Amino acid sequence: MADPYIILNELAQELRSMSQGIEWFEGLSTEEQSNTLRLLSHFCIQARATAEDGPESIRRAGLRATHTPAVLITRGRIDQQLGKIASLTPHDERLKSFRLLIAVLAVADERRRERFCSDGCGHAWHRLSVDTPEASA
Repeated sequence: MADPYIILNELAQELRSMSQGIEWFEGLSTEEQSNTLRLLSHFCIQARATAEDGPESIRRAGLRATHTPAVLITRGRIDQQLGKIASLTPHDERLKSFRLLIAVLAVADERRRERFCSDGCGHAWHRLSVDTPEASA
């Protein structure tokens, strides 16, 4: 299996299409999907996601405001809500959660790059390129 750290960051940076990401995610076992959602939640916290990222993330993920992950992202403390989103168990909710968490990571990481990494940084995930072997898979 390809490195999920790279795949998730490629998805957030739009170096890999969401359709490729969904295909990869659906190919994972239920346990691997749960682990991936928890990892994504952690990435979002590391990228300093805020509650204000919710509406833009919902829009980017293509979810309706009434979908469970979308409702959760707009209520309460962001770290707690990210954990709840990552813990949803029905298959369709896991897929929506995956799309939303990728979008949250994208929004938060874009802001982080602009504020803290615009003059360069040591984050390996900020040096991915379209030439990454998995990006063309």
